[in-house]
Amino acid sequence: MGMIVLVLFWLGWHIGIYAMLKKAGVDTVKAIIPIYNTWEVVKLCGISKTWFWIQLIPILGQFVTLWISIIFVMHFKRVNLIHHTLTVFFPFIYLPYLGFSAHEKWHGKNALEHYHKPASREWIDAAVFAVVAATLIRTFLFEAYVIPTESMEKTLLVNDFLFVDKVTFGARIPQTPISFPFVHNTLPGSITTPSYVKWIQLDYQRLPKIREVKRNDVVVFNMPAADTIINLPDFGSKIPFYDVLRSPEFNGDREKLMAQYPILVHPIDKTDNYIKRCVGIPGDKIEVKKSVLWVNGAPAYVAPNSQTEYLVTTNGKMFPESYIEDSLGINITEASSDFQPVDGMPNTFKINMTPGTAKSVSQLPFITKVLRYEENMVGFTFPNDVAHFPWTIDNFGPISIPKKGDQIEVNDSTIELYRRLIVTYEHNSLEKKEGQYFINGKASSHYTVGQNYYWMMGDNRHRSQDSRFWGLVPETHVVGRAALIWFSYSKSIRWSRLFNLIK
Repeated sequence: MGMIVLVLFWLGWHIGIYAMLKKAGVDTVKAIIPIYNTWEVVKLCGISKTWFWIQLIPILGQFVTLWISIIFVMHFKRVNLIHHTLTVFFPFIYLPYLGFSAHEKWHGKNALEHYHKPASREWIDAAVFAVVAATLIRTFLFEAYVIPTESMEKTLLVNDFLFVDKVTFGARIPQTPISFPFVHNTLPGSITTPSYVKWIQLDYQRLPKIREVKRNDVVVFNMPAADTIINLPDFGSKIPFYDVLRSPEFNGDREKLMAQYPILVHPIDKTDNYIKRCVGIPGDKIEVKKSVLWVNGAPAYVAPNSQTEYLVTTNGKMFPESYIEDSLGINITEASSDFQPVDGMPNTFKINMTPGTAKSVSQLPFITKVLRYEENMVGFTFPNDVAHFPWTIDNFGPISIPKKGDQIEVNDSTIELYRRLIVTYEHNSLEKKEGQYFINGKASSHYTVGQNYYWMMGDNRHRSQDSRFWGLVPETHVVGRAALIWFSYSKSIRWSRLFNLIK
């Protein structure tokens, strides 16, 4: 349903804009090209061409596109609130109607000359309405999101611009309702100044959902370990507060850490947004064995464009530079960690690549061996209890994903698995006295789970900060489903990625 709404908005808007531009005398080719067609709208309506470029900015750009659409409709002498409302919320019906109906005409720049409000007032009204409407759409229907890191490559690339569907999993009612519009948790131009105030905090609530999160959905969520951050540019969710707290320098001394660094505690809905693949749903058993993910005792789905590192041994011949760049897609001039020789292992390279690429590499005549690389450093993974869980990112688990109503054991060997679940995510007190655990003041050897949990992992296995490092993702933290790539660029526009569905 969420995807249907998204496609209706996108397709209907473009069909309507095409027909309206044709009615205004614009050439068919110019009218039908996505993105460029708004350039023609900007020229027709006398809007500064700067706004065309601003609309390409994630999040803010969606508001600008709505405002441009409203201004375009006004030049058909449709200027009342009802027309603004239809333009924003029902573009897939209203814009095609304006474009194809014989009763609607293009009036051009003279459309507002004899209207009782001055044109400047109409533009201001349109902008205010667009802000309100875009906020509602962003909150309850879908939101623009840009991929900032390589953790999902090559399924998703850095600077892929996405639409995130909030309808399918049920949109959350904002828990922090007072904030700067069209940004997430920091003010424009700043990476440390909060964009919100915590004077009003609402309880967690969701609108009715169409379906639950399914295994292998690509999901946007609020990173659980980013609820408390060191509020400096080089830290935030990149180097989580809890990792620093556990470091030898602080050894769990929270007061010492807070005295040395500026600390910020985010509300749930204002923690950093992350995007990963949901590989484990409530009730699943997750395990990583020799870098291969297993779910419920069977090898898990492997996304065709997922990546992991392989050890590749040659017979002494070097990889041609053209092959590295063209076939492996690795820029060797940037000293990429995706292709590097292995110390102490002659003629062996560690290469980050997809399963399909690894298969192709193994068939090259000068290749003697291709093996999955395993990272063996213990002590950096969830639940950070080496005595009971000496896991690595490539040999991890097994771990069961809790579902609502589950009874979990509370003892010395399990407490680090479930401490944050009990205390942080489900808001209980927990203490240990005389060898026994007390939850909300009552001695307890078991705890009944109050909500569903998920396990999220990046498709780029050795370049992803995910559940292997910070654990379970509560249902309260789920934002929406990544649905569609609407724009993408690197050094230029990646035309082949535009309007691709995310799988």
